[in-house]
Amino acid sequence: MDTDNGYDVVVVGGGPAGLQAALTLGRMHRRVLLLDAGGYRNDPTDHLHNFLTHDGRPPAELRRLARAELAAYATVEVRDERAHSVVPDGPGWSLATDRGPVRTRMVLLATGVRDTLPDKPGLADLFGGAAAHCPFCHGHEYAGRPVGVLGSHGHVGRLAAMLAPISSEVVVLTDGDAVDDDNAAQLARLGASVRSEVVTGFRAGGAHDGAVVSFAGGPELELGGVLVATTFAQSAPFAEDLGLALLPSGCVQVDAFGRTSQRGVHAAGDLAHVPELPMPMSSVLAAAAAGQAAATGCVAELLALDVGVPVPA
Repeated sequence: MDTDNGYDVVVVGGGPAGLQAALTLGRMHRRVLLLDAGGYRNDPTDHLHNFLTHDGRPPAELRRLARAELAAYATVEVRDERAHSVVPDGPGWSLATDRGPVRTRMVLLATGVRDTLPDKPGLADLFGGAAAHCPFCHGHEYAGRPVGVLGSHGHVGRLAAMLAPISSEVVVLTDGDAVDDDNAAQLARLGASVRSEVVTGFRAGGAHDGAVVSFAGGPELELGGVLVATTFAQSAPFAEDLGLALLPSGCVQVDAFGRTSQRGVHAAGDLAHVPELPMPMSSVLAAAAAGQAAATGCVAELLALDVGVPVPA
């Protein structure tokens, strides 16, 4: 590939959003470089779910298939290397990478976020299997068994309501806290159980082949699975480095075409979402769709620059 004049778009991140963005741009015959440093939010899980035709597929297998498809497009290049910085360079951008500087007209960030679990012994070992943070991605795998929800505030009542048709029983683990009034009323309507003791740890196993919860007082609890709320942060420093507008969730603010507050920089996947959502959708399918939308936004801006076609509002 002739890169003397740089790329049209450099996509940073090789998860579903970045891979789909590269495919969309490649199909439009745009010069694309995808930089993938490895390490993905769904690494802890063995199988992805709720993605038509890919339900139950290992995440690594999806990435392998996507890369094989990208290899058919002559204008797409994929490198297993890290981007270290993104800085303005004339009308475009320059990225410092493991192999040296790369110049591009536009940047599409798809670096994702990293999760931090509640600090409970054994929980990290279960995460992605008997423990999960998304009922849409993993709730069905706990069907017909008792399911725990760790927490006492926020979306505890909503999570319990979503799990009620799936599980044989919903048990809220408040970890020594009192359930707030709104959640208490919701849990009472559902008939959900509450264990208010401090949680001291988790381990795999039990009669339901899921998770066993231990408490500071009272008997252990055997569950088919447990839903936990994670806190997440940007996996890469580029949003902060570029001064991109952020939402209360900590994610980059984008519009429907993945445009950020910085002209020439788009974002897609779990690191970004539109203001109408409280947080990213956090699913492989949604990330891929966001990557496609952001890539179309890049194409629109390139057309405006090259031939004066107006950018959609």
